Amino acid sequence: MRLRRAAAGAAILLSALCHSASAQDVTLTSRDGTIELTGTLLGFDGEFYRVDTIYGELTVDGSGVLCDGPGCPNLQDFVAELSISGSATMGAVLMPALIEGFALRNGYTAERSVEDKTHFSYRLTNEQTGKLAAVFAFRVTNTDEGFADLLANEADIVMALREIRADEHMRAEEAGMGDMTEDNRSRVVALDGIVPIVAPNNPVRRISPLDLARAYAGQITNWSDLGGPDAPISLHAPAQRTGLGQAIEDKIIITAGLQMSPNVVRHARGIELSTKVASDAFALGLVSFAEVGNAQALTLAGRCGRALRATRRTIKTEDYPLTAPMFLYRPARRLPKIAREFLAYAGGPSAQIVTRRAGFVDQAPEEVPLDDQGNRLANAIAAAGDEIALTELQRMVSLLSPMKRLTTSFRFEAGSVRLDAQSRSNVQQLARALEQGRYDARKLVFVGFSDGEGPAIANQSIALQRAEAVRRAVIAAAETADVDQVTLEIDAFGEAMPMACDGSAWGRLTNRRVEVWVR
Repeated sequence: MRLRRAAAGAAILLSALCHSASAQDVTLTSRDGTIELTGTLLGFDGEFYRVDTIYGELTVDGSGVLCDGPGCPNLQDFVAELSISGSATMGAVLMPALIEGFALRNGYTAERSVEDKTHFSYRLTNEQTGKLAAVFAFRVTNTDEGFADLLANEADIVMALREIRADEHMRAEEAGMGDMTEDNRSRVVALDGIVPIVAPNNPVRRISPLDLARAYAGQITNWSDLGGPDAPISLHAPAQRTGLGQAIEDKIIITAGLQMSPNVVRHARGIELSTKVASDAFALGLVSFAEVGNAQALTLAGRCGRALRATRRTIKTEDYPLTAPMFLYRPARRLPKIAREFLAYAGGPSAQIVTRRAGFVDQAPEEVPLDDQGNRLANAIAAAGDEIALTELQRMVSLLSPMKRLTTSFRFEAGSVRLDAQSRSNVQQLARALEQGRYDARKLVFVGFSDGEGPAIANQSIALQRAEAVRRAVIAAAETADVDQVTLEIDAFGEAMPMACDGSAWGRLTNRRVEVWVR
């Protein structure tokens, strides 16, 4: 019999999900009868028991023990139970689509049962045996509630429209759930963006990120200040406790050093928000890219004249600065096999097709030829100052013209050398593609770019270092790949091809990136 004691504050490596057996006394006895352990069964994942004993929380390999007591599970007809809580945006469409796609691909029949407005479940039945294999139970509210359920041990997976906050991370670690900021504790399953919207009959079509922040801080109150009619601005935003509502404050308001105005009309559902804005000529709203509906999306424009519009491609590359990844978080404990298979499926190529059909931005890499990027080259020429020589622009065009840009890009957290959440997910995606041999006999070049702050020579050196750091991260993640079958190179052009204006923090952050070009 193998026992592992979870030391205080350490990650619980193995867990269980049989909630029906929770808080029930059991006795586990080794098959030779020499060791006996009594405690409260916290869960069973089909292979391992998790028991709360006088020695602390222990995990026990089920193959080496016999279980006795009212909480003992049925080993012959074990049904895996997975509790998923959090974002209603993800729970409404995306997660059901992924579960149904997973069931179809793996020979299960998926039956949905709705209990009330916030609770529903999927029962997955094996088509060959007719036996119930798993129950995926959902509670759809908001990201805050999802993390609260996780910390209360009432959820196994959190659907989140933002990254875990510092206080949630600390409490999860104290509860023995491991370091929730580690790469294997979260997975980006889809991409979205925060999009400013107006009614179709509103003449305003562009807004700068700073003006957007000032409007939502109450500093700009009339459309005439934004090039529109002389009329007051009516502000609309998602509910404060939703992940998108919190992402808006993090990415738009706090970044500008401002506070959200109290005069914002809040909405629990994004589609209700976009419908309201679309019918009000003087309304300004913020919604997810998937929920723009009949409203008119505004283009983000900087004072230097460069503009970025939310499209599936610009969100996937993070060229659009207000991206909003959709996360699945799980604690450091073992999930049932079918749950692990589902999470693996959610990050695979089949799930990307399902994600796209569900109306969200998938993570499947696309190859974009240089001919389709004329605006980027125009920016490079227009922005070239005395420090960017014509020969450097010619070198860039010479290198990139026979290649195609992957939509897989890498950017960094503000004021940090750490990759942001979407980019960390991109490392795993590209690593898996290398392991599968998708780029065998091809050449990939990691190309670094920078903002225009400081000397151009120093910026190019920093951009080259970032490109090398990303290349190393991808190689390290591609543990089973034969890297001798693919050429992985680095290069850098510093500030030679800006995506946005350097006059703002968001613009500089957008410009600091590593692109991947393939031939």
